[in-house]
Amino acid sequence: MAARAYWQGQIRLALVSIPVEIYSATKSGATIAFHQIHEPSGKRIKYEKVVPGIGPVDRDEILKGFEYEKGSYVLLDEKEIEGVKLESKKTLELTQFVDAHEIDAIYFEKPYYVVPADDLAEEAFVVLREALRKTRKVGIGQLALRGREYAVSLKPCGRGLVLETLRYADEVNKAASYFREIGDAAPDEDLLDLATTLIEKKAGKFDASEFHDRYVDALRDLIERKKEGKTIKADDGDDARPKGSNVVDLMAALKRSLDKSGTARAADDAPAKKPPARKKPAATKAEPAEDKPAPKRAPARKRA
Repeated sequence: MAARAYWQGQIRLALVSIPVEIYSATKSGATIAFHQIHEPSGKRIKYEKVVPGIGPVDRDEILKGFEYEKGSYVLLDEKEIEGVKLESKKTLELTQFVDAHEIDAIYFEKPYYVVPADDLAEEAFVVLREALRKTRKVGIGQLALRGREYAVSLKPCGRGLVLETLRYADEVNKAASYFREIGDAAPDEDLLDLATTLIEKKAGKFDASEFHDRYVDALRDLIERKKEGKTIKADDGDDARPKGSNVVDLMAALKRSLDKSGTARAADDAPAKKPPARKKPAATKAEPAEDKPAPKRAPARKRA
């Protein structure tokens, strides 16, 4: 495998140990990185490690320090930090198995692919994968990655396994403090039926390839135009920003939404503007008023 393993160790299930390798399942290739540039010279700005009153210092003179009181630090070097012994640095022990729906989505942080380290580990790896699939359970344990220990989940994914780091309980804000102002009244049944029908009409299978970062696309376009020397007109975007509106008749708005096709754009939901009234052409000598007596043609339309 061309990629470099993010972690190598073993998964332990009771007395069974399975050598595995973990690889990052995601990448940040879509992002655009910027550097800070000194405009007059066009050169990149650099940062130096500086001690007040001393000036720039060498990298090998820097240690990590924990401030236990204002201005006082406990100093630790990398070897001392690496020396902290955690069994989870090389072993992921599965200590609990839960239904996937029992873990709220807000706790999931980052996914990793898990594969057997060698041919000898493959048999035990496949047994664990299929046992998780058959029981529809997710394995839970703890694993040390890059300087900290995470709670992690483990579940089947195709021929392999996916490990996801989990946030600890104290890392998640309590939802109640944000939602307490929302009333608990039940919605109108007719409105709920309309909203449900609208959701079902737009239901489908998730396909990540259908989505892309339009902001990054716009930035790339801006960069290309600047490279070509084109003049860019600054736009603060105030006119394009969606503005909130007070929906007077929610029932009518939902019905209009249902009347639209499933692929209609959000912009189509705005009330249509009436076209400006066309001005009647002024009468001229070539077009006398007698040439357009509407009342005389009405009977003909009635007979048709």
